Amino acid sequence: AMVTLLRVGQRRLSASAGRPLAPSAANAYLLEHARLLNGSLLRLTGRSFLPTDPTADDARLLAANAELVVVSHGVDAPEPVFNYATRAGLELWEIEWDALVCLPSSKSAEQVERSERLKLLDEVRANGFIADYTGIRVSAKGRRFMISNALVWDVRDEAGVLRGQACTFERSKVKFVES
Repeated sequence: AMVTLLRVGQRRLSASAGRPLAPSAANAYLLEHARLLNGSLLRLTGRSFLPTDPTADDARLLAANAELVVVSHGVDAPEPVFNYATRAGLELWEIEWDALVCLPSSKSAEQVERSERLKLLDEVRANGFIADYTGIRVSAKGRRFMISNALVWDVRDEAGVLRGQACTFERSKVKFVES
């Protein structure tokens, strides 16, 4: 089961219990999750994709971004499940929000790439982040694509508690590859 990363007062959940609804005005465009991702990234790397004191409108703009891919997964057992993606991420993975938040993140890599993905995640765990990841991923429709210069980081809250991992990269740098 998916563990929602947010503590939001009147959080609304999708029909699949415990999974976050798509960003909307009703949930402030997942502002708290966007703050969690951005704050963690900022503490680790000094980089940021949101302004200093982000608003729901900033979270809306991030969620609707068609160029900046930001995806994250939680710390679900036995396997982490996606819990966020910008529009660019949803379009690249050719998936709708409700399907994404049910998808184990390992399924975004081909079987042969999964051992490389595990090495990447171990390196991130050891260092907190990796700034130059390159790898092959596969969309929900089976299209293979290579991401490059991706920044992958551990998502930790302000108390240092691990809440998941996230990845960001520019969609325009993605190259689709033959099967």
